[in-house]
Amino acid sequence: MWRGAISFGMVAIPVRMYLATDSKSVSFRMLCPSCGRPIKQKRWCPHEDREIGWTETARGYEVAKDEFVRIEDADLERVPLSTTKAVEILEFVDDSEIDPGVYIKGAYYLEPEAVGAKPYALLRKALESTGRVAIGRIALRDREHLCRLALHEEGLVLNTLHWPDEIRDLHELKLPGEDVTVDDRELDMAKMLIDNLTATFDPARHTDRYREALLQIVEEKMGEQPAEAAAPAEPARALDLMAALKASVEASRRTRDEAPPAEEAEPAADAATAPAKGRRRGAAKAEAEAEAPARRRKAS
Repeated sequence: MWRGAISFGMVAIPVRMYLATDSKSVSFRMLCPSCGRPIKQKRWCPHEDREIGWTETARGYEVAKDEFVRIEDADLERVPLSTTKAVEILEFVDDSEIDPGVYIKGAYYLEPEAVGAKPYALLRKALESTGRVAIGRIALRDREHLCRLALHEEGLVLNTLHWPDEIRDLHELKLPGEDVTVDDRELDMAKMLIDNLTATFDPARHTDRYREALLQIVEEKMGEQPAEAAAPAEPARALDLMAALKASVEASRRTRDEAPPAEEAEPAADAATAPAKGRRRGAAKAEAEAEAPARRRKAS
């Protein structure tokens, strides 16, 4: 949690900032292959051939190959950053001017302190009335970030942004140019496919199948249940573009026709729950197995 203030003209809005996202990635520990216990990584100096304690380490900036400038804590304290405890608003822009595909990085929720409730509500109302977002600066994790401040449901969200010099030039890629022609029939078929697959964005419809499959393998290793092997992916075949588009359109029509109405669709099972570290025995295990949804057992 970060605590500071939003600097809005002559107004300071005390806020707390929280991560808006939570990583659900499956992580692994590195184990010794013989005893199965976690291994430790040591900070080793190859020059002195000895382990370096964490409190002994120093920081340095590499200016050339194996050439460093030492940076001490006192040097960092001299960095003139007014944004270490404040979100400094610089300007207000139309949100459509920010390309979210390359600029937006992290997301954080902003919560006002008790004394900042009214100015927080004022800023939120002003953003809502003007239809704009705020652009500012904030210092996090030893560096300053460009940031976007915008409405999100009943509150405000802060997005850290990439600096312009961090974004690579798209022209470094070899992209199709005017020499590549698109047939009108192919374009019409592609647009028909897009129309058939058009839907209202609902992220709850989608799940992380890779994570679900990994967790199922973990449960299998724990002796909970066997995991079904995933069907091998078919190798890509070179097809006529028009034939591939027609086949895709027909498949999307069948999928759309067979799909149940949104209000009758059964909610997706939460397969994101990590397995318990220790095996549970007796009644607790029997009850958990009895309540496990069938489709999770078949996930692959």
